[in-house]
Amino acid sequence: MSSRSIPRFASSRLACFAPLAALCATALAAPPALAADPIVFTSWGGTTQSSQQKDWAQPFTQASGINVLMDGPTDYGKLKAMVDSGNVSWDVVDVEGDFAYAAQKDGLIEPIDYSVVKKADLDPRFTTPDAVGSFYYSFVLGYNKAKYTGAQPQTWADLFDTKRFPGKRTFYKWSAPGVLEIALLADGVPPSKLYPLDLDRAFKKLDTIKSDIVWWSGGAQSQQLLASGEAPIGMFWNGRLRALAQTGVPVGISWNQNLTAADMLVIPKGTKHRDEAMKYLAAATSAQAQAKFATDTGYAPINVKSAALMPPAIAKTLPDQYKTSQINLDMKYWAEHRDAIAKRWYAWQSK
Repeated sequence: MSSRSIPRFASSRLACFAPLAALCATALAAPPALAADPIVFTSWGGTTQSSQQKDWAQPFTQASGINVLMDGPTDYGKLKAMVDSGNVSWDVVDVEGDFAYAAQKDGLIEPIDYSVVKKADLDPRFTTPDAVGSFYYSFVLGYNKAKYTGAQPQTWADLFDTKRFPGKRTFYKWSAPGVLEIALLADGVPPSKLYPLDLDRAFKKLDTIKSDIVWWSGGAQSQQLLASGEAPIGMFWNGRLRALAQTGVPVGISWNQNLTAADMLVIPKGTKHRDEAMKYLAAATSAQAQAKFATDTGYAPINVKSAALMPPAIAKTLPDQYKTSQINLDMKYWAEHRDAIAKRWYAWQSK
Protein backbone atom coordinates (compact mmCIF):
# COMPACT_ATOMS: atom_id res chain seq x y z
CA MET A 1 0.00 0.00 0.00
CA SER A 2 0.98 3.59 -0.30
CA SER A 3 2.60 5.29 2.68
CA ARG A 4 -0.60 7.16 3.39
CA SER A 5 -2.72 4.04 3.54
CA ILE A 6 -0.68 1.17 4.95
CA PRO A 7 -1.01 1.79 8.69
CA ARG A 8 -4.48 3.15 9.04
CA PHE A 9 -6.16 0.70 6.69
CA ALA A 10 -4.45 -2.44 7.97
CA SER A 11 -7.66 -3.38 9.75
CA SER A 12 -9.47 -6.61 10.49
CA ARG A 13 -11.21 -6.27 7.20
CA LEU A 14 -7.90 -7.44 5.70
CA ALA A 15 -7.78 -10.49 7.95
CA CYS A 16 -8.59 -13.95 6.62
CA PHE A 17 -8.35 -12.67 3.05
CA ALA A 18 -7.95 -15.28 0.37
CA PRO A 19 -6.19 -14.37 -2.87
CA LEU A 20 -7.97 -13.92 -6.16
CA ALA A 21 -7.68 -17.50 -7.36
CA ALA A 22 -9.15 -18.88 -4.16
CA LEU A 23 -12.15 -16.60 -4.20
CA CYS A 24 -13.40 -17.32 -7.67
CA ALA A 25 -16.00 -19.52 -5.98
CA THR A 26 -18.47 -16.80 -6.86
CA ALA A 27 -18.63 -18.60 -10.18
CA LEU A 28 -20.46 -21.46 -8.46
CA ALA A 29 -23.53 -19.28 -8.34
CA ALA A 30 -23.28 -18.22 -11.98
CA PRO A 31 -25.51 -19.56 -14.71
CA PRO A 32 -23.93 -22.05 -17.12
CA ALA A 33 -23.37 -19.48 -19.87
CA LEU A 34 -21.81 -16.15 -18.88
CA ALA A 35 -22.96 -13.12 -20.81
CA ALA A 36 -19.78 -11.08 -20.62
CA ASP A 37 -16.23 -10.94 -19.35
CA PRO A 38 -15.98 -11.24 -15.56
CA ILE A 39 -15.49 -8.16 -13.47
CA VAL A 40 -13.24 -7.88 -10.41
CA PHE A 41 -14.55 -6.56 -7.11
CA THR A 42 -11.89 -5.57 -4.58
CA SER A 43 -12.61 -5.15 -0.89
CA TRP A 44 -11.10 -5.67 2.55
CA GLY A 45 -11.46 -9.42 3.04
CA GLY A 46 -12.78 -11.13 6.13
CA THR A 47 -16.45 -11.42 7.01
CA THR A 48 -17.30 -8.10 5.35
CA GLN A 49 -16.17 -9.23 1.92
CA SER A 50 -17.68 -12.67 2.43
CA SER A 51 -21.05 -10.99 2.95
CA GLN A 52 -20.51 -8.72 -0.05
CA GLN A 53 -19.82 -11.80 -2.12
CA LYS A 54 -22.89 -13.69 -0.87
CA ASP A 55 -25.35 -10.80 -0.76
CA TRP A 56 -24.22 -8.72 -3.74
CA ALA A 57 -21.98 -10.60 -6.15
CA GLN A 58 -23.72 -13.96 -6.33
CA PRO A 59 -27.24 -12.57 -6.89
CA PHE A 60 -25.81 -10.14 -9.47
CA THR A 61 -24.19 -13.01 -11.35
CA GLN A 62 -27.39 -15.03 -11.25
CA ALA A 63 -29.40 -12.11 -12.61
CA SER A 64 -26.96 -10.74 -15.18
CA GLY A 65 -24.75 -13.64 -16.21
CA ILE A 66 -21.72 -11.47 -15.38
CA ASN A 67 -19.29 -13.32 -13.14
CA VAL A 68 -17.73 -11.37 -10.26
CA LEU A 69 -14.24 -12.31 -9.15
CA MET A 70 -13.05 -11.29 -5.69
CA ASP A 71 -9.70 -9.65 -5.04
CA GLY A 72 -8.09 -7.64 -2.28
CA PRO A 73 -7.29 -6.30 0.13
CA THR A 74 -8.01 -2.77 -1.01
CA ASP A 75 -4.70 -1.06 -1.65
CA TYR A 76 -4.73 2.63 -2.56
CA GLY A 77 -1.17 2.66 -3.87
CA LYS A 78 -1.98 -0.24 -6.16
CA LEU A 79 -5.16 1.43 -7.39
CA LYS A 80 -3.26 4.59 -8.25
CA ALA A 81 -0.51 2.63 -9.98
CA MET A 82 -3.09 0.83 -12.12
CA VAL A 83 -4.70 4.07 -13.21
CA ASP A 84 -1.38 5.79 -13.87
CA SER A 85 -0.13 2.88 -15.99
CA GLY A 86 -3.41 2.40 -17.83
CA ASN A 87 -3.39 -1.27 -16.83
CA VAL A 88 -6.51 -1.41 -14.67
CA SER A 89 -7.51 -4.89 -13.51
CA TRP A 90 -9.98 -3.86 -10.80
CA ASP A 91 -13.49 -2.82 -11.80
CA VAL A 92 -15.19 -1.94 -8.50
CA VAL A 93 -13.34 -1.17 -5.27
CA ASP A 94 -14.56 -0.72 -1.69
CA VAL A 95 -12.67 2.24 -0.18
CA GLU A 96 -13.01 4.46 2.87
CA GLY A 97 -14.82 7.76 2.61
CA ASP A 98 -11.92 10.16 2.86
CA PHE A 99 -10.00 8.27 0.18
CA ALA A 100 -13.02 8.45 -2.12
CA TYR A 101 -12.97 12.24 -1.91
CA ALA A 102 -9.23 12.36 -2.48
CA ALA A 103 -9.46 9.96 -5.44
CA GLN A 104 -12.21 12.06 -6.96
CA LYS A 105 -10.05 15.17 -6.67
CA ASP A 106 -7.05 13.36 -8.17
CA GLY A 107 -9.00 11.97 -11.11
CA LEU A 108 -8.49 8.32 -10.17
CA ILE A 109 -12.11 7.18 -10.42
CA GLU A 110 -14.94 7.18 -12.95
CA PRO A 111 -18.05 9.35 -12.58
CA ILE A 112 -21.10 7.46 -11.37
CA ASP A 113 -23.81 7.02 -14.00
CA TYR A 114 -26.89 7.86 -11.98
CA SER A 115 -29.12 6.86 -14.87
CA VAL A 116 -28.05 3.31 -13.95
CA VAL A 117 -27.56 3.66 -10.19
CA LYS A 118 -30.78 4.82 -8.50
CA LYS A 119 -29.56 7.87 -6.63
CA ALA A 120 -33.05 8.77 -5.37
CA ASP A 121 -33.06 5.60 -3.22
CA LEU A 122 -29.71 6.32 -1.57
CA ASP A 123 -28.81 8.26 1.57
CA PRO A 124 -27.57 11.61 0.19
CA ARG A 125 -24.80 11.70 2.79
CA PHE A 126 -23.13 8.86 0.94
CA THR A 127 -23.40 9.81 -2.71
CA THR A 128 -20.88 11.93 -4.62
CA PRO A 129 -20.33 12.50 -8.34
CA ASP A 130 -17.68 9.75 -8.40
CA ALA A 131 -18.58 7.41 -5.51
CA VAL A 132 -21.56 5.76 -3.91
CA GLY A 133 -21.94 4.31 -0.43
CA SER A 134 -21.11 0.68 0.27
CA PHE A 135 -22.44 0.55 3.84
CA TYR A 136 -22.16 2.76 6.85
CA TYR A 137 -21.09 2.17 10.41
CA SER A 138 -20.63 3.97 13.67
CA PHE A 139 -17.85 4.21 16.18
CA VAL A 140 -19.57 3.68 19.51
CA LEU A 141 -18.56 3.50 23.16
CA GLY A 142 -18.39 -0.16 24.16
CA TYR A 143 -17.63 -1.80 27.47
CA ASN A 144 -17.61 -5.14 29.24
CA LYS A 145 -20.54 -5.16 31.64
CA ALA A 146 -18.85 -7.75 33.84
CA LYS A 147 -16.14 -5.20 34.64
CA TYR A 148 -18.52 -2.34 35.42
CA THR A 149 -21.27 -3.72 37.64
CA GLY A 150 -22.13 -0.35 39.16
CA ALA A 151 -22.33 2.84 37.13
CA GLN A 152 -22.32 2.25 33.39
CA PRO A 153 -20.21 4.45 31.08
CA GLN A 154 -22.38 6.46 28.70
CA THR A 155 -20.32 9.30 27.23
CA TRP A 156 -16.97 9.82 25.57
CA ALA A 157 -16.01 11.80 28.70
CA ASP A 158 -16.53 8.57 30.67
CA LEU A 159 -13.97 6.90 28.42
CA PHE A 160 -11.40 9.37 29.71
CA ASP A 161 -12.47 9.06 33.35
CA THR A 162 -10.12 6.41 34.73
CA LYS A 163 -11.23 6.98 38.32
CA ARG A 164 -14.93 6.20 37.82
CA PHE A 165 -14.24 3.60 35.17
CA PRO A 166 -10.82 2.03 35.81
CA GLY A 167 -8.94 -0.18 33.43
CA LYS A 168 -7.16 0.06 30.12
CA ARG A 169 -8.98 1.78 27.28
CA THR A 170 -8.78 0.69 23.67
CA PHE A 171 -8.68 2.93 20.61
CA TYR A 172 -8.23 2.49 16.86
CA LYS A 173 -4.51 2.52 16.20
CA TRP A 174 -4.30 4.14 12.80
CA SER A 175 -4.50 7.77 11.76
CA ALA A 176 -8.12 7.94 10.69
CA PRO A 177 -11.36 9.76 11.46
CA GLY A 178 -12.60 8.94 14.94
CA VAL A 179 -10.08 9.10 17.76
CA LEU A 180 -9.30 12.81 17.54
CA GLU A 181 -12.99 13.65 17.33
CA ILE A 182 -13.69 11.49 20.39
CA ALA A 183 -10.97 13.29 22.38
CA LEU A 184 -12.44 16.68 21.50
CA LEU A 185 -15.99 15.60 22.33
CA ALA A 186 -14.77 14.24 25.66
CA ASP A 187 -13.13 17.59 26.32
CA GLY A 188 -16.41 19.41 25.81
CA VAL A 189 -16.24 20.55 22.19
CA PRO A 190 -19.77 20.75 20.73
CA PRO A 191 -20.37 18.55 17.68
CA SER A 192 -21.02 21.61 15.52
CA LYS A 193 -17.57 22.97 16.39
CA LEU A 194 -15.48 19.83 15.74
CA TYR A 195 -14.09 20.96 12.40
CA PRO A 196 -11.52 22.09 11.69
CA LEU A 197 -10.03 19.79 14.31
CA ASP A 198 -8.17 21.50 17.13
CA LEU A 199 -5.23 19.11 17.04
CA ASP A 200 -3.41 20.69 19.99
CA ARG A 201 -6.47 20.28 22.20
CA ALA A 202 -7.14 16.73 20.98
CA PHE A 203 -3.61 15.51 21.65
CA LYS A 204 -3.56 17.24 25.02
CA LYS A 205 -6.70 15.34 25.99
CA LEU A 206 -5.27 12.05 24.74
CA ASP A 207 -2.13 12.70 26.78
CA THR A 208 -4.23 12.43 29.96
CA ILE A 209 -4.83 8.69 29.37
CA LYS A 210 -1.99 7.79 27.02
CA SER A 211 -0.43 5.32 29.47
CA ASP A 212 -3.80 3.54 29.76
CA ILE A 213 -4.38 3.08 26.03
CA VAL A 214 -4.20 -0.31 24.32
CA TRP A 215 -4.39 0.15 20.56
CA TRP A 216 -6.41 -2.12 18.30
CA SER A 217 -5.43 -2.42 14.68
CA GLY A 218 -8.38 -4.51 13.54
CA GLY A 219 -11.89 -5.45 14.55
CA ALA A 220 -11.06 -8.97 15.73
CA GLN A 221 -8.40 -7.58 18.04
CA SER A 222 -10.83 -5.02 19.46
CA GLN A 223 -13.28 -7.82 20.27
CA GLN A 224 -10.60 -9.86 21.99
CA LEU A 225 -9.49 -6.94 24.14
CA LEU A 226 -13.03 -6.30 25.34
CA ALA A 227 -13.99 -9.93 25.87
CA SER A 228 -10.85 -10.76 27.84
CA GLY A 229 -11.14 -7.65 29.99
CA GLU A 230 -7.63 -6.55 29.04
CA ALA A 231 -9.22 -3.31 27.86
CA PRO A 232 -12.80 -3.38 29.16
CA ILE A 233 -13.83 -0.05 27.63
CA GLY A 234 -13.11 1.75 24.39
CA MET A 235 -14.20 2.81 20.92
CA PHE A 236 -15.46 0.12 18.55
CA TRP A 237 -17.14 -0.46 15.23
CA ASN A 238 -20.77 -1.11 16.08
CA GLY A 239 -20.93 -4.30 14.02
CA ARG A 240 -18.08 -5.84 15.95
CA LEU A 241 -19.88 -5.26 19.24
CA ARG A 242 -23.06 -6.82 17.93
CA ALA A 243 -21.16 -9.88 16.75
CA LEU A 244 -19.37 -10.13 20.10
CA ALA A 245 -22.61 -9.90 22.03
CA GLN A 246 -24.00 -12.77 19.97
CA THR A 247 -21.23 -15.00 21.37
CA GLY A 248 -22.46 -14.41 24.92
CA VAL A 249 -20.01 -11.72 26.04
CA PRO A 250 -21.83 -9.16 28.25
CA VAL A 251 -21.37 -6.18 25.96
CA GLY A 252 -22.58 -2.71 26.85
CA ILE A 253 -23.04 -0.11 24.10
CA SER A 254 -23.64 3.61 24.30
CA TRP A 255 -24.84 5.26 21.09
CA ASN A 256 -24.46 8.72 22.60
CA GLN A 257 -22.59 10.84 20.02
CA ASN A 258 -21.93 7.83 17.82
CA LEU A 259 -19.57 8.80 15.02
CA THR A 260 -20.67 7.63 11.63
CA ALA A 261 -18.84 7.09 8.36
CA ALA A 262 -19.35 5.05 5.23
CA ASP A 263 -17.26 2.86 3.04
CA MET A 264 -17.68 3.88 -0.57
CA LEU A 265 -17.75 1.99 -3.85
CA VAL A 266 -15.68 3.41 -6.70
CA ILE A 267 -14.79 2.43 -10.26
CA PRO A 268 -11.12 2.99 -11.13
CA LYS A 269 -10.50 5.33 -14.05
CA GLY A 270 -9.77 3.33 -17.18
CA THR A 271 -11.56 0.12 -16.29
CA LYS A 272 -12.26 -2.04 -19.33
CA HIS A 273 -15.67 -3.00 -17.97
CA ARG A 274 -17.22 0.33 -17.05
CA ASP A 275 -20.77 -0.55 -18.09
CA GLU A 276 -20.72 -3.89 -16.27
CA ALA A 277 -19.17 -2.25 -13.20
CA MET A 278 -21.91 0.37 -13.17
CA LYS A 279 -24.56 -2.36 -13.29
CA TYR A 280 -22.84 -4.03 -10.35
CA LEU A 281 -22.98 -0.79 -8.37
CA ALA A 282 -26.68 -0.53 -9.10
CA ALA A 283 -27.23 -4.08 -7.87
CA ALA A 284 -25.03 -3.74 -4.78
CA THR A 285 -26.80 -0.57 -3.67
CA SER A 286 -30.31 -1.87 -4.37
CA ALA A 287 -32.74 -2.09 -1.47
CA GLN A 288 -32.72 -5.88 -1.29
CA ALA A 289 -28.94 -6.30 -1.54
CA GLN A 290 -28.33 -3.65 1.08
CA ALA A 291 -30.94 -5.18 3.40
CA LYS A 292 -29.34 -8.62 3.17
CA PHE A 293 -25.85 -7.25 3.82
CA ALA A 294 -27.02 -5.17 6.78
CA THR A 295 -28.79 -8.16 8.28
CA ASP A 296 -25.63 -10.24 8.00
CA THR A 297 -23.14 -7.67 9.27
CA GLY A 298 -24.86 -5.20 11.58
CA TYR A 299 -23.72 -2.27 9.43
CA ALA A 300 -26.36 0.11 8.17
CA PRO A 301 -27.69 0.14 4.60
CA ILE A 302 -27.16 3.20 2.45
CA ASN A 303 -30.40 2.50 0.57
CA VAL A 304 -33.24 4.25 2.40
CA LYS A 305 -35.73 1.56 1.34
CA SER A 306 -33.76 -1.32 2.88
CA ALA A 307 -34.93 -1.04 6.48
CA ALA A 308 -38.48 -1.98 5.51
CA LEU A 309 -37.15 -5.24 4.06
CA MET A 310 -35.31 -6.28 7.21
CA PRO A 311 -36.55 -8.07 10.35
CA PRO A 312 -37.60 -5.26 12.74
CA ALA A 313 -35.52 -6.69 15.60
CA ILE A 314 -32.38 -6.43 13.48
CA ALA A 315 -33.20 -3.08 11.94
CA LYS A 316 -33.46 -1.59 15.44
CA THR A 317 -29.82 -2.46 16.18
CA LEU A 318 -28.34 -0.51 13.26
CA PRO A 319 -26.71 2.95 13.31
CA ASP A 320 -29.50 4.53 11.30
CA GLN A 321 -31.77 4.04 14.33
CA TYR A 322 -29.63 6.45 16.34
CA LYS A 323 -29.53 9.48 14.07
CA THR A 324 -30.64 11.90 16.78
CA SER A 325 -27.37 11.35 18.64
CA GLN A 326 -25.25 10.80 15.53
CA ILE A 327 -22.28 12.86 14.40
CA ASN A 328 -21.13 12.58 10.81
CA LEU A 329 -17.36 12.39 10.47
CA ASP A 330 -16.18 14.98 7.94
CA MET A 331 -14.52 12.96 5.19
CA LYS A 332 -13.85 15.98 3.02
CA TYR A 333 -11.85 17.54 5.83
CA TRP A 334 -9.87 14.33 6.32
CA ALA A 335 -9.22 13.98 2.60
CA GLU A 336 -7.64 17.43 2.58
CA HIS A 337 -5.61 17.00 5.80
CA ARG A 338 -4.95 13.28 6.09
CA ASP A 339 -1.23 13.39 5.35
CA ALA A 340 -0.46 16.21 7.79
CA ILE A 341 -2.56 14.60 10.52
CA ALA A 342 -0.95 11.21 9.95
CA LYS A 343 2.53 12.65 10.32
CA ARG A 344 1.67 14.19 13.68
CA TRP A 345 -0.34 11.13 14.80
CA TYR A 346 2.46 8.61 14.37
CA ALA A 347 5.03 10.97 15.85
CA TRP A 348 2.83 11.33 18.95
CA GLN A 349 2.23 7.60 19.22
CA SER A 350 5.96 6.82 19.09
CA LYS A 351 6.84 9.13 21.98
